[in-house]
Amino acid sequence: MFETGSTLPVTITAQNARTLGDMFRLRAARSASRQALYHRPGERWEAITWEGFYDASRAVARGLLALGLNAGDRVAILGPTQPAWAIYDLGAQLAGMVSFGIYPKQSVEQVRYLLEHSEAKVLFVDEPGEVETVLAAATSAPALKAIVPWTAALHAAFAPKAAAAGLPLVHPSTFAQGPLSRAEIDAVQALIRPEDTAIFVYTSGTTGPPKGAMISHANILSVLSSSSEELAFRQDDRSLNFLPMAHSAERILGFYSRISTGVPGAYAKSVGTVLDDLKSVQPTIFGSVPRIFEKAYAKIHSEMEKQSAAVQRLFAWAKEVGKRRLPYVIEGKPVPLALRSQHALADRLVFSRIRAAFGGRVRLMITGAAPTAPAILEFFWSAGLPIYEAYGMTESTVITHINRPGAVRLGTVGRVIDPMAVRIADDGEILVKGPFVFRGYYKNEEATREAVKDGWLHTGDVGLVDADGFLKITDRKKHLIITAGGKNLSPSNIEKAIKDSDPLVSQVHAHGDRRNYVSAIVAPSPLETLEWGKDRGLVTADEIKARTAELMENPSGRTAALNAAMAKVVVHPEFRARLQKAVRAGNEKLAQVEQVRRFVILERDFSQEANEMTPTMKVKRKEVEKAYAATFDRIYDEDGFALEP
Repeated sequence: MFETGSTLPVTITAQNARTLGDMFRLRAARSASRQALYHRPGERWEAITWEGFYDASRAVARGLLALGLNAGDRVAILGPTQPAWAIYDLGAQLAGMVSFGIYPKQSVEQVRYLLEHSEAKVLFVDEPGEVETVLAAATSAPALKAIVPWTAALHAAFAPKAAAAGLPLVHPSTFAQGPLSRAEIDAVQALIRPEDTAIFVYTSGTTGPPKGAMISHANILSVLSSSSEELAFRQDDRSLNFLPMAHSAERILGFYSRISTGVPGAYAKSVGTVLDDLKSVQPTIFGSVPRIFEKAYAKIHSEMEKQSAAVQRLFAWAKEVGKRRLPYVIEGKPVPLALRSQHALADRLVFSRIRAAFGGRVRLMITGAAPTAPAILEFFWSAGLPIYEAYGMTESTVITHINRPGAVRLGTVGRVIDPMAVRIADDGEILVKGPFVFRGYYKNEEATREAVKDGWLHTGDVGLVDADGFLKITDRKKHLIITAGGKNLSPSNIEKAIKDSDPLVSQVHAHGDRRNYVSAIVAPSPLETLEWGKDRGLVTADEIKARTAELMENPSGRTAALNAAMAKVVVHPEFRARLQKAVRAGNEKLAQVEQVRRFVILERDFSQEANEMTPTMKVKRKEVEKAYAATFDRIYDEDGFALEP
C-alpha cells in the first residue's frame, strides 16, 4: 500500500516557485503518479496521487471563482486533519485567495469573532457539532457568501435550518464540477506577488482576542527552502499527521513542506487512533507538541511500575546505559566497545520495543511550542528516537531555530536557521530578523508596530545564546513575577520544576507578583490520575476507558464526567501527599526565593471550556489569575487554607 524506494523528486524552493499555488503546480507536474496523501476512510489505507490531489484542488478553485470571489478574499476551513482540509486549502491558493483555519471545538463567540474579523467569504466545515456552531455564528457574518459542509449528508441534514435562518448553505458538489484549467490557474498565479499574503494564522489569544497574522508566499517559501536543507529529507521518508491544520506548525512545516519536498503524508483516522496508525504507517518523520512525548514517557514508566522487580531493574539498567552512551552519539564520537556492547543488549531487550510502538522506522522527531523535560529527551534519544527541539512563533513563520542532525545540544532550541539573524536585547528579549518575519497583523497596525521595530521581530521570549550559537529559552518577557521584595522570577522555571517531578501533574500556575513569596495552583493530569485511582479501587476500568475515548477525540476537552471521576481521586489523602512530594521535589531544583511555599490542588485539569487554555494547549495566564484571584488571596491567609509543601 505505502510507496517506498523510488527516487525522491527534486525539492521545490523559492528559487523556482513564486507562490504556494506555483509550488503546488510544479510538484503535481513533477510527481504526478506518485502518492501524495494517505487516509483511512474505512479499514484500509487509501492513496491520493499528486495529480489527483491537484485536480481536486483545481475543482475547488473553479467553485470559488464561480461564486464571484476575487484574489485576496478570505476562505476559512473548520474540520479535522484530513485530505479534504488540504484540498480546500490548496484550492483557495490556486484561486489566488487567502486561506485560514479555525480550530475545532471552539465556542460560537470565538467562531463569530474570526468570521467577522477576517471578513471570510467562504467557510468549509465538517462534523455536525461544528456546523451547528457555524450556523449560530454566521448570523452576524454578513460577508459570508457560502457555508460549505464537507459531505452531501451534512448538507441535507442542515439545509432546512440554514434556509430558515437565511444562511447560504451551499452543496459540496459546487466545488467538484470540474477543474479550473491550467491556463486559468497560470493567469491567476501571474497576478500574485511573492510578498502578498498567502494565509492568515490566528494567534491563540493568551493575552486577548486572537490576532490575524498575515504570512506571505515569500515567508513560507523561504522557510521551506531553508528547513529542507537543514533536515535532509530522504527518498523513503513518510510522515504521520494529526495535529490541527489551523496550527501554523502543522500547516507550514507539516503540510506545505511535503509539497516542497515531495514526501508523502498519512492522515491519522482520528487523534484517538494515532498509536495504531503509527504502527501501520511506519513513519520516518514525526512532528508533535511536547505533551505527546510527555504522555508517552509517563505511560511507559507507569506501566513499568506494574512489572516485576526484575523487569524494573532491567529497565533501569537500560536507561542508565542509554544515558551514558548519549553524549557520544550527540557529539558524533565513537562509542567505547564495552558501552557499545551493553547498549546493543539494552536495545534488543528494551529500546527496540519502544521504537516499535512508534512504527519502528522513525528517524526524526521534531517538537516545539514549549520546552521538553531533559529526562524525556534523554530517554527517547537513548531509545533511538531522536527528538529535535525547535523554536519559532507564528509571526516568524513558525521557525527560526532548530537542533539538527550533527548539531544538537539538549536543553536548547538549537542554532538560528540561515538566513535569519538573532540578537538578545538588553532586557534579555530574543529578537529575530530576516525573510521569515511576517507581514503584520490584519487590521491591527498598532500591534504590528509593537511586534516589529526596525525590521526586528520582538518575540516576547527571554533567552540567551551560548558561545556555540545555541539558543536557550528562559521565559516569556511579560510573565515575569516581581515579588514584594523586588525579585524578578521566572514562573515557567518554577512551574517546569514541579511539573517535571511527577507525571500526575498536568499544569502548574505559579503566582507571586507583589507578594512576599511564591504560591501555586497544581492541576492533576487526567488519565494518569484516573489510572492511579483505578489501582486503588477509586474508579473502574470502564470509567477510564470511556474518559480516555473522550480525551483522545478532543485532547483539550474536559467533560463533566471526566472532572467528576477525577474529583473522586484527587481528594484521596495519598494522592494529595504524592503531589505535595512533587512540589517539594520541584523546590529542590529552585533557588530559595523561587520555591513554592503554599499551594492548592485543583480537582480537575485546566481546560479550554473554562477559558484557562487556548486551542493549542497554552495556559492563559491572565485568565487564570483573574479566575483564581480569591483562591490566591486565601492561599496567603495565615489561617492555612493552602497545603504546606
